Amino acid sequence: MIKLDVACFVLEAGCCTHPQWVTLRGGSRRPVRFPALFALIEHPRLGYMLFDTGYTQRFFRETARWPYSLYAKMTPVRFTERESAVQQLRRRGIEPEAVRHIIISHFHADHVAGLRDFPNADFLFLQEAYDAVRRRTGWNAVMAGYLPGLLPDDFEARAQPIDESKQAELPPGFPFERGLDLLGDGSLIAVDVPGHAAGQIGLLLSAGGEMHFLCADAVWSSLAYRENRPPHPLAGLIMSDRRKYKDSFERVRRLHKLYPDIRIVPSHCEEMERSLVRGGGSV
Repeated sequence: MIKLDVACFVLEAGCCTHPQWVTLRGGSRRPVRFPALFALIEHPRLGYMLFDTGYTQRFFRETARWPYSLYAKMTPVRFTERESAVQQLRRRGIEPEAVRHIIISHFHADHVAGLRDFPNADFLFLQEAYDAVRRRTGWNAVMAGYLPGLLPDDFEARAQPIDESKQAELPPGFPFERGLDLLGDGSLIAVDVPGHAAGQIGLLLSAGGEMHFLCADAVWSSLAYRENRPPHPLAGLIMSDRRKYKDSFERVRRLHKLYPDIRIVPSHCEEMERSLVRGGGSV
């Protein structure tokens, strides 16, 4: 169970566009925005940390050459430097050196493009997630949504793979089977949500006395899990495991039914962008 409250702000660092029907059964054929959301967390003892980072200009540099240019063609990105995580934190009076931990949900480019901007941060992730991409280059990397050049040169020296022996107690009936106590104090619980990417994790936390589940890409929108509208089978081309994705999707749906007071925050949900980012960011 969550034992310690933190402050949490959901922010947006760029977006990409896709036809809605790809990610939502029965959706429109018109392109819609998929914001790249990330979270700024302020821990009462450990200070500032991030959950993912969104896009940066590095995405465009890394996709300027073949075959990585295919990535940019498949996911057209809209981004300005003002939107980067590092610039948004500076506007809040937070220098990048003050961020000491970055939790990586998975290694797709829209989640790790800002890692190089935070020189003092260590990186928390499931080893399975990194192992799935670490040796990929060229076309194999593109198919995994991975751009090797986005990782800092000293990534492995700063890597802190999550200790999978530190299991956390989850709420009664919680539909996900495993929670991992990231910091050892019960404040941040990593939850397995595989399928979209190998080793993908969400984050369960309490902020302002209310529970929140940052579910990464386990679902692409709030509408999808509320109305049981999973993505088109074509979306499976970018998934690590379609069966596991379906399982994670169903678990998010059950979570919503069992615990309607837990706010579920998908990383690319326009509804969350409108209510949280435009509403001030605080969850």
